[in-house]
Amino acid sequence: MTTRVAALLQGKGHDVLTVTPESSVGALVKLLAERRIGALPVVDGDGRLKGIVSERDVVRALAADSGVMERRVDTLMTRDVKTCGPQDAVVELMEVMTRERFRHLPVIENGRLVGIISIGDVVKQRVAEAQYELEALTSYINS
Repeated sequence: MTTRVAALLQGKGHDVLTVTPESSVGALVKLLAERRIGALPVVDGDGRLKGIVSERDVVRALAADSGVMERRVDTLMTRDVKTCGPQDAVVELMEVMTRERFRHLPVIENGRLVGIISIGDVVKQRVAEAQYELEALTSYINS
């Protein structure tokens, strides 16, 4: 059973909270804390992905510059963002996210941000698949 990103988003939803490159780091931090999330995609006025910024990015910037909260998000965002598409296999994304050591993956379709998945979403899906396979094998053995 190969689960695709589209199926994962169908259950999770396509709503994505974003920030603009001009947003302040202070506003970003407030959103991250209020929503209890670890990263936000950075999009321009047309909804095109420009970067991603995470809690880690903020912490690293704070270590170097105590005035970071007044800076713009685009001064700390990661610009070379790894993305995926709706037809990508979840199992492959797990490998990429683990190898590349990032926890959030924007989903792009036709140049637009249509969702975001986290390593938690991927692990949850893989556990569900493993449980399904275990139940199928147990049923087969017992029949």
